[in-house]
Amino acid sequence: MILMGRSLCLPSPATVQELFSVARDASIIPDISLDPVLTTFLSLDSSAALQHQYAFLQRSMSREQQTAFSLSLTRELGGSSRVTYGGVGVVALALSMLFDQVAQQVRAQGEGRLSTERSQAVRIFGISSSSRIGWIIHSYLSLVPGIANNLEKMSETTELYDNWLRFELLDHYERMTTKKRMSTESMQQWLAGAAVHLHMRIHQVRLNSVPLGSAESLRLSYKSGLGRLVQVYTAYLHRNIQETPGPPKHRTRPASGPRQANTFSITKMTCSSKNISADKYNDTTTSNSTADIKRSCKTDGSREDFGRNVPDVSNETTVGAVNRKTLNNSTGYGRAEEVNTLGLLVIELSRNVSHSVRHHPCQSPAIQQALVTRIIKAQDLERNRNFFLYPEKVFHSLLRQREDFELKTN
Repeated sequence: MILMGRSLCLPSPATVQELFSVARDASIIPDISLDPVLTTFLSLDSSAALQHQYAFLQRSMSREQQTAFSLSLTRELGGSSRVTYGGVGVVALALSMLFDQVAQQVRAQGEGRLSTERSQAVRIFGISSSSRIGWIIHSYLSLVPGIANNLEKMSETTELYDNWLRFELLDHYERMTTKKRMSTESMQQWLAGAAVHLHMRIHQVRLNSVPLGSAESLRLSYKSGLGRLVQVYTAYLHRNIQETPGPPKHRTRPASGPRQANTFSITKMTCSSKNISADKYNDTTTSNSTADIKRSCKTDGSREDFGRNVPDVSNETTVGAVNRKTLNNSTGYGRAEEVNTLGLLVIELSRNVSHSVRHHPCQSPAIQQALVTRIIKAQDLERNRNFFLYPEKVFHSLLRQREDFELKTN
């Protein structure tokens, strides 16, 4: 009898790394980091970033395309070449979206392709624009370029969308924390919504629509909310990550004559000992004794897990770790042929991948826990926290931003 020590069920770091690499290569590692577009244009560097984007797009166009680009933008901006507060916050973010959309239209027309009406983006800042949070954000930012120079209209519209987004984020937060609606997609939606909402409130301070303390209290609320959500998300991953090992290694013997030791089926069998004499287990077992064994044994069905057949890993006396073909033929020549049964790594319902990483089945629970740690470390949570953890000096600098944006042609 072989005793299995406790250490057998502890995976090696190499095994965990190999499985993490499999998931990363299959692009199923979840990402709840804030979209870089948000952290770029909702920052103190927003004006420089917008100028850079505008100049880059112009340089990538022909002279005719530049003219069409400028005319289209002027039309979208209500006939003006200057945008009030266009270089900062949500206005800069809205202009950035507009620049990309108009540039795509101009290039399509210049290349002789059919011009289509601008459609809503399938995804915006990492989330679906068809989600309620995504729809509110996309709708608001689509309106901003045309009303930015009308401060009264801009103030009214921002207040309206601020309220819509605030109630939606509160409801979304409750669904994630109390109604088991947590997921990577939910986290992405909340983060993008909270980032835009905070800067909508900051812009209202610029427009003198709300007091400074309103933006500050909202920032602190989202800072604490983010900490709570990361804890709930980590627990969610612990519940959902599942892993089954790849096929174990089997030592097979090449055919070299009439010897046929242990070549009966490696599929799981239950044999009746009263029908099989001891000499039937000797290395000299013949094809006739093999037939006797078949008559005295019955084969169980394979086990199903995660929607596919996975290795049976019981510690029974039969060798049932991997489904194999039964005896090759009555002559007993050749080797047992192994079926290509893969392991499975599931992170979320829509994030799973087959793999061939071999390890002892009892290591799966420890591997699952280790993968949660690796996945959380892979997130850029520091950037998320810093977004809502502005030092007071930086926060007040954001509130004081006033740069306009002016369209210029080369």
